[in-house]
Amino acid sequence: MTTEASVDLGALGERFTRDPFPVYAELRARGPVHRVRIPEGASAWLVVGYEEGRAALADQRFSKQWRNASPALVARQVSAGTSMLSSDAPVHTRLRKLVAREFTARRVQQLVPRIQRMTGELLDAMLALPGRRTDLVEALSYPLPMSVICELLGVPFLDRQAFREWSNTAVSSVDAAARRAATDDMSGYLTGLLAGKRQQPGDDLMSALIHTAGEEGDRLCEEELIGMAWLLLVAGHETTVSLITNGVLALLTHPEQLAALRADFGLIDNAVEEMLRYAGPVETPTYRFTTEEVEIGGTVIPGGGELVLVAMSDANRDPGRYPDADRFDITRDARGHVAFGHGIHYCLGAPLARVEAAVAIRSLLERCPDLALDTDPAALNWRTGVLIRGPETLPVRW
Repeated sequence: MTTEASVDLGALGERFTRDPFPVYAELRARGPVHRVRIPEGASAWLVVGYEEGRAALADQRFSKQWRNASPALVARQVSAGTSMLSSDAPVHTRLRKLVAREFTARRVQQLVPRIQRMTGELLDAMLALPGRRTDLVEALSYPLPMSVICELLGVPFLDRQAFREWSNTAVSSVDAAARRAATDDMSGYLTGLLAGKRQQPGDDLMSALIHTAGEEGDRLCEEELIGMAWLLLVAGHETTVSLITNGVLALLTHPEQLAALRADFGLIDNAVEEMLRYAGPVETPTYRFTTEEVEIGGTVIPGGGELVLVAMSDANRDPGRYPDADRFDITRDARGHVAFGHGIHYCLGAPLARVEAAVAIRSLLERCPDLALDTDPAALNWRTGVLIRGPETLPVRW
């Protein structure tokens, strides 16, 4: 067994950033576990394939706590505070239970009319643009999830541009110093936000989290509140931005699927599931670290805080789970995909992301019957790193 990186994903450059699927498929053909160097600079054990990936996502021998990371790891925690994404059971269980008391299905359903109105307002503004062309990320994919999550958490509108820059840098930059600075700036901002919520609480989720208590009076401490604010703000909009963008791109580059959806918008929910499977917004999840030796498919991953990543994008393209997996088909039964993860870290915000994507994409297609891509797909610039996958811009015309 070698501990040297067998594949330098960063060295593959734009080819890998634009289309990582052939690289993952080639690795999967050779086995389920590979030593790689990721674009962010760290060496990691990469798990590919559906069955192995799904099992690894639920394997609690892989810790999410940074204190369990090897001192030799060339990486630093991106998120601020303590959240479900940086904790293991039983701490994770406690945090999720407290957040779930307020982030309920009822609260999400109450947002649906507002999501529809926000989408309509954004499309009104888009359709009024001269030239009948725009960047869909700027016009819809970004402002809708950001507006929804800011309303949900009670974040002042005027702070959103600064937040966007911090967030994009923290999750996508391969510059470690830039990621650190963005995280520090975000932490300071969130501390001030929480202080304001304590003085003037509203009916938003952030105010509720400050005051919610468990059955025995348990509350989130300051560090946990900062972590939850980070998690909900970043995960609550970054992933949905790319879900909407990737979904629209898949439709515009598969005209027969676009036509099928236009002919029957009753397919929209199933179409969103296929978008999540085929072009999900999260390529690999946040970091996991070994707490003991773990054997996967004949390869022993050492203990001692080794970095382990699961290629969720590859798991969802594994032909052993999904026949003709590289084909985009909105009528496919895409159930079982791992776009939202698996196990105890399954995305708490999955229902909200699904609603936003379905409303946004259906409304866009209804309002723009001749929507088309306004560039060669090969000319799109994609976000760097292996966390969030999606184009930075999506030029469209109508």
